[in-house]
Amino acid sequence: MLKISKLFAARDMTEGTPWKRILEFSIPLLIGNIAQQFYNTVDSIIVGRYIGDNALAAVGSAGPILNLLLVLFVGVATGAGIMVSQYFGARDREGLSRTIGVTMTLTAIASLIIMIIGPMLTRPLLQFLNTPESIIGWSEGYLNIFFLGAAGFSYYNILSGILRGLGDSASALVFLLVSTALNVVLDIWFVAGFNMGVPGVALATVIAQAISAILCLIKLLGMKEHFDLNLKMLKLSKGFPGRLLRLGLPSGITQAIFSFAMIAVQSLTNSFGEMVIAANVIIMRVDGFAMMPNFSFGTAMTTYVGQNIGAGKMDRVEQGTKDGLKMAVSVATVITISILVFGKYLMRIFTDTGELVDLSMYLMRILALGYIAMAVTQVLSGAMRGAGDTLTPMWISMITTILIRVPIAYGLAYLTRSPEYPTGMPESVFISLLIAWVFGSLINTFFYRRGKWKKKGGAGNGCGRVIDRRLVFERMLKYE
Repeated sequence: MLKISKLFAARDMTEGTPWKRILEFSIPLLIGNIAQQFYNTVDSIIVGRYIGDNALAAVGSAGPILNLLLVLFVGVATGAGIMVSQYFGARDREGLSRTIGVTMTLTAIASLIIMIIGPMLTRPLLQFLNTPESIIGWSEGYLNIFFLGAAGFSYYNILSGILRGLGDSASALVFLLVSTALNVVLDIWFVAGFNMGVPGVALATVIAQAISAILCLIKLLGMKEHFDLNLKMLKLSKGFPGRLLRLGLPSGITQAIFSFAMIAVQSLTNSFGEMVIAANVIIMRVDGFAMMPNFSFGTAMTTYVGQNIGAGKMDRVEQGTKDGLKMAVSVATVITISILVFGKYLMRIFTDTGELVDLSMYLMRILALGYIAMAVTQVLSGAMRGAGDTLTPMWISMITTILIRVPIAYGLAYLTRSPEYPTGMPESVFISLLIAWVFGSLINTFFYRRGKWKKKGGAGNGCGRVIDRRLVFERMLKYE
């Protein structure tokens, strides 16, 4: 067993039994992801209990827009995680230091952009989405507070990503648990105590996220044995921002595509009325928890593969991917069965409205089997990203989202129009998502087995590729 002190330190994943290293990394990451999802869930519970179902729908309508305007930093975070894990695995102090510094500078720029353009676009986007007039004011207030506090959200996700790239998933977990507890207290205080309504929920989350970001920064500043962080490293030096964006931009584009698809689907969902919107919010909150193990294993695979690619250990990459896939599918199967058996009790946490509980559970059953497919997708795409192949997961996401999910959702809605359902049946949204998940897992499996991703990070070339990267770095320094 690991000593407690080692849980909160950088961890070398290039040695030891692959499945044990992945599991040791994944468990704190999973707990952290659950805690982060708890942010949104607590918001929804408090909104639904203290304000009402319409306010719950308002928070749900804001979600896709929030995701869309935050993709500016997603690419930076992904590229940074890949570079940090590979440089750490290669024992390249200079490359690691420069990557962390450049990432922090780019995050500051991205946060400023979000803070400026976010409030300007909020109202027009909500109107474009056919958001009902009864909830549009609440949605706008919720989003504006989030955008003005974007720096805390952005830096927490970036800095915790750097910690994970170093193999330290436990520290990010502890900081997130602290901020989660604070978020719960502030939610109740602002909404129940000060009667601030939906904006109070957003303000509580923004404050809690800013605190978690500060804690991550303090931790990183204390890890001087692995890298240097000074003004020189913060400079946008030639070469590093470009490589970081080349690795991260496909993931950013993927997230943007997903967000656009969510907006398109949200517009369809909004046409079904407030009851379906509120049901969708509840489903997405439960879905968020159900997906956390898949996301955790996917992130763990990115770090694991990145470090072992950097060290030139391709045999460990392939064995670790097999182990990660077995664990992820097993956990997803348990979650699927649990939702089918106990899902209705989860729905009752959010609302006392019986009709809303029944509708939410009915629609949730459609998605349940998709979690096993998503386990496959997350592990294999995480492995490919860790090797530096971020383009393949991007194209797969584009295919499953643009060519499969959105057309099927609108097609089914059109085909099921009736006097009872003038805009179509709500099931169309969830059936389309299930089909997209299944196809995504099949396509990811095909491209993983094809094996071209192995060439992206120098796999199979051993330490020669590591030396090449160091030489490139030295040449870049000469031309600064």
